[in-house]
Amino acid sequence: MAFPYMEAVVGFMILMYVFESYLDLRQHAALKLPTLPKTLQGVISQEKFEKSRAYSLDKSYFHFVHEFVTILMDSAILLFGVLPWFWMSSGEFLLFIRLNAENEILHTLAFLAGVMFWSQITDLPFSLYSTFVIEARHGFNKQTVWLFFRDMIKGIALSIVIGPPIVAAIVVIVQKGGPYLAIYLWGFMLVLSLVMMTLYPLLIAPLFNKFTPLPDGELRVKIENLASSLKFPLKKLFVVDGSTRSSHSNAYMYGFFKNKRIVLYDTLIQQCKNEEEVVAVIAHELGHWKLNHTMYSFIAVQILTFLQFGGYTLVRNSSDLFRSFGFDTQPVLIGLIIFQHTVIPLQHLVSFALNLVSRSFEFQADAFAKKLGYSSALRAGLVKLQEENLSAMNTDPWYSAYHYSHPPLVERLAAIDEPDKKED
Repeated sequence: MAFPYMEAVVGFMILMYVFESYLDLRQHAALKLPTLPKTLQGVISQEKFEKSRAYSLDKSYFHFVHEFVTILMDSAILLFGVLPWFWMSSGEFLLFIRLNAENEILHTLAFLAGVMFWSQITDLPFSLYSTFVIEARHGFNKQTVWLFFRDMIKGIALSIVIGPPIVAAIVVIVQKGGPYLAIYLWGFMLVLSLVMMTLYPLLIAPLFNKFTPLPDGELRVKIENLASSLKFPLKKLFVVDGSTRSSHSNAYMYGFFKNKRIVLYDTLIQQCKNEEEVVAVIAHELGHWKLNHTMYSFIAVQILTFLQFGGYTLVRNSSDLFRSFGFDTQPVLIGLIIFQHTVIPLQHLVSFALNLVSRSFEFQADAFAKKLGYSSALRAGLVKLQEENLSAMNTDPWYSAYHYSHPPLVERLAAIDEPDKKED
């Protein structure tokens, strides 16, 4: 008797849903607490706390509904054989429009087109409610319905343009990869990621946002001087019009080798009280670069990707595995989908480990900014961002340990203050 792979996968999905729902309930209880953590009392205003609490609870209620619907749909898709039916129907569609259903690339593209259409339909109500009810209710949403759908159409168009060549390449590599399949797949994905990291900020991101050079002035001078003092090869300094869609704020950097660029959200500049707070946030980001966090993260992702493809090569020819999910044939894409489902337990463990590493990197970047003399400014900037983004003030320790890639504000402020106390 063959092992019931599909039933085991569904069972673990439900088990993880129960576990994560338990963590969500713990976090929901923390969000309902009527008072600020002691560390934030006198730092965060009561008005901002009440707004943050209301926003976080709204998102929490929404999350419960969304996750419940998601686990129902995902379980039903597997248990009721929707996946093999969808694959068969996509082949019939190709025959209907007089294309060759035996061509696996065409069959895969037809299947993915149907999946994309289904995903857009099922995700749309949740996206609309999140954007135009929750985000709007709490003053964050700035985009119109037209802009929302225009972005969605642009995203679909990009998928249609970029997706087929990538899918075709993966199918061909798997079909002809032989014993070195894992190496070929990993090499292709490595090159693809480097190409996309280069093209996205130059060609794709400008389709959705406007990037303009940061105007001359004190802020620009301070950031350029900071970059120069750290020998950061800053080539361009941009402001992005994030305020056209949301009042949430952020900053990031990108680029290879000697061609680095820094991007500030216009909302970040508007929300911070003075330039020093913005510079302190950039000092934190430059800390990630100086401490090689980006490189370490990239290497970790590449190792995990290679191991995943190695695992895939071990199971891709398992007819019992495919039959367990309702397939008599072994299409490349379906094999990848099934493999992703079978390694869900490992993925959760890896995600937890990566979050631990990421939080450690955040503490290190904060410490780096402090050593540069930005302790007070960074502290003020973090508090200001927490207030303006209405981030959760009370967090459950189990929930944050499992989900958060960044430490809660209370922990970051304690880490920033601790050396000062020792010095005193």
